[in-house]
Amino acid sequence: MAAEKRRSKHETEKQRWDRNFADLLQELRVAQTGVQILFAFLLTLPFSNGFPKTTDFQKDTYIVALLAAAAATAMIISPVAFHRALFRQGRKPELVRYAHKMATGGLAFMLISMVSSVLLITDYLTNIWVALILTGIAALFFLTFWAAVPWARRNWVDDDDEEADEEFAEDAAEPNEASRA
Repeated sequence: MAAEKRRSKHETEKQRWDRNFADLLQELRVAQTGVQILFAFLLTLPFSNGFPKTTDFQKDTYIVALLAAAAATAMIISPVAFHRALFRQGRKPELVRYAHKMATGGLAFMLISMVSSVLLITDYLTNIWVALILTGIAALFFLTFWAAVPWARRNWVDDDDEEADEEFAEDAAEPNEASRA
């Protein structure tokens, strides 16, 4: 938050919204690739040779994984459609807020799909108890790095990083010698 406040001294409100949107689009590009690969895998799974051997529980788990991947895909790609609808209307703040909500929802559905996929495959390969334990570990792993760590660090500023941010801001604010010559 401190770095965001320091940056805001050197950028206009429009520049801040443009930067936030560019950052969000870059994040969505990464997530979109992952969810599309998972969704494609899930779409082909029923056509594989082993799928008829699955239990009713595994088929139900598959449906959860598939629908969650579809929802994640829709939510992660939706900011593109929203951007097209609002293009050149000067509504970047609204677009950024909407895209943030869709990205968060898309990641939640992606988490459900990933964990359901782990459950499906581990249950197919092992017994249900081993599958539940491995799926629980996978869910904790995802929740740790997708939720707990970012939440714990949301207000954390490293002293070294803070000094580097201040130096960068000072350098950006002062014209350099080469541009004056």
